[in-house]
Amino acid sequence: MIVSKTPFRMSFVGGGSDMSSFYREDLGAVLSTSIDKYMYVTVNKKFDGGIRVSYSKVEEVESIDLIEHPIVRESLKLAGIHGGIEIASMADIPGRGTGLGSSSSYAVGLLNAINAYKNQYASKKTLAEQACDIEINKCGEPIGKQDQYAASYGGLNLIQFYADERVSVTPLICKPKIIQEIEKSILIFYTGRTRSASSILVDQSERLMTSNTKLVMKKMVQLVFDLKANIESGLIQNFGEILHENWTLKKQLSPGITDTEIDEWYEKGINAGASGGKLLGAGSGGFLMFFAPEDKHQEICRTLSFLRPIKIGFDKVGTQIIYFEN
Repeated sequence: MIVSKTPFRMSFVGGGSDMSSFYREDLGAVLSTSIDKYMYVTVNKKFDGGIRVSYSKVEEVESIDLIEHPIVRESLKLAGIHGGIEIASMADIPGRGTGLGSSSSYAVGLLNAINAYKNQYASKKTLAEQACDIEINKCGEPIGKQDQYAASYGGLNLIQFYADERVSVTPLICKPKIIQEIEKSILIFYTGRTRSASSILVDQSERLMTSNTKLVMKKMVQLVFDLKANIESGLIQNFGEILHENWTLKKQLSPGITDTEIDEWYEKGINAGASGGKLLGAGSGGFLMFFAPEDKHQEICRTLSFLRPIKIGFDKVGTQIIYFEN
């Protein structure tokens, strides 16, 4: 039996520039971190020649082509495994539709476990590239590349996306106490709303063809480098303001990103003491993040008492095999 453990991610600024409709013409960049909430995938030999896949539903099939779960189907095809395998997964928090990159964490974790199952080593770069190929090219998902690299590498990183499809992952270099201050200042609420990011991302991708939307995205990319410089200089006083500016710009990318209710929640958080924040992921639901001094957290929680606060820390490792037994 093999068990992989793969983190979800939290994106701060630059989200959307990791889509091919943007980075094939302009440099894409995202500043994000993996978090201490995980996707677990187990892979085990099945006693017969069939395939069993357990997630929110259970599939029992006799051949790869009959698997409904597209990531599982394409991952097994890539690995050349045709049967005699059982795959199961679980997560620390709600996955799909919450803005934490869960599908990519699943893809990376599954590929990591399958490679271990075959007694093969796959680098973090390889796992991220394979996950991107499966999700974007094989499954046709209208998503970007940041989630796969964040889940695979782990840590607080600047991730850049180039026109020739190269991706670079650069860890931020700063004192540990700066990272701790950022962690302590972040407050996250579960909105209870889940959504499919596909329609939002399709609309956003189409709008990236226009000059006005491209200009907005370029401003968001510049904020990535501004925030990186602030963090590495030990100056995080402007962290919230940069998040706020990024959120203000992001809302211009697609009308589906936010709505009146979300805007009201955000304003209440700001009025209660947060200096900035954003919805995580494509928008319209999932988790709402704020950046605020610790002494303001209680008031923000009181003001948003109808939302569920979630304690989240940073992950530093990325995907890993936590159990291996041949």
